[in-house]
Amino acid sequence: MASFRQRGGKWQARVLRNGYPDQSKTFESKTDAEKWARSVESEIDRGQFVSINEAQRTTLGNAIARYLVEVTPTMKGAAEDTIRLKAIMRKPIARWSMANLSAAHIATYRDERLKEVSAGTVIRELAYLSAIINHARREWGINVLNPVQMVRKPQSPQARSRVLNDEEVAKLLQALEPIGRRSHWTKPAVQLALATAMRRGELLSLKWENVDLQGRTAFLPDTKNGDSRTVPLSSVAVQVFAELPRHISGLVIPVKYFTLDAAFKRGVRRVGLDGVRFHDLRRTAITRMAEKLPNVIELAAVSGHKSLMVLKRYYRPTAAELAQKLG
Repeated sequence: MASFRQRGGKWQARVLRNGYPDQSKTFESKTDAEKWARSVESEIDRGQFVSINEAQRTTLGNAIARYLVEVTPTMKGAAEDTIRLKAIMRKPIARWSMANLSAAHIATYRDERLKEVSAGTVIRELAYLSAIINHARREWGINVLNPVQMVRKPQSPQARSRVLNDEEVAKLLQALEPIGRRSHWTKPAVQLALATAMRRGELLSLKWENVDLQGRTAFLPDTKNGDSRTVPLSSVAVQVFAELPRHISGLVIPVKYFTLDAAFKRGVRRVGLDGVRFHDLRRTAITRMAEKLPNVIELAAVSGHKSLMVLKRYYRPTAAELAQKLG
């Protein structure tokens, strides 16, 4: 049964039906209120009614906040994801209710962000939003369509191919020497990245209990692709490990993700290697290893890649290098 009442110059419609939550909505005119009430009652009669009350009460910002509490802590990139999602919560789009969030709002957000950050960052943020909305639909009873799926994504940036040469590596290591207030963990982290091809997260989670210098291996119980991996250590890597002090935490590199990132970027700027990222060290390491391990299966075993197509993005020999191998 529907009822109507006028409040503040507007009309509120209310539909009450046994077995269903109360539904109410406010309109400019009584005619619109009556049309809405009839449509709700008709959907209930046909068994097609889906309540959007929860979606109307929940803003996108509310959903992100709940996701940060219930879901993000279980993810491997929790620290980085938390910072990114909290930044999105400060944007105007976070104030829209889940019921009123439209593809047009998402598209506006996309276009505004493209003026501020790279296309890759925007693609990542849209993926975050899509995942949050889908989770809210499945787990929290927020019955809305996912507007992100209806929005054109920016063109994916070309895969990075930056590989540091020997001179650049030498300059970078010199810039990371622990002089003054510089961290004495940054240089060995870079040296290990170059010597082992480990990802930054793998290096920062590596514990001494999993390092066997005599057997020349480092065991990674949990990697990005979900599998464990045992990394063979070169003589250079063994030397770096041997010279490191032992920290009470048991971690080989006892610093936070963003602390290492900031220190690395400062070193990069000091020697004018603008644009170089920490992950470029992994690509550089894999390219170097390919000279000693021409068998791609062996190379993948060291790098931890499951897909050879992905490995190709990291291993980028020059035409001149291939020509020398051809003889």
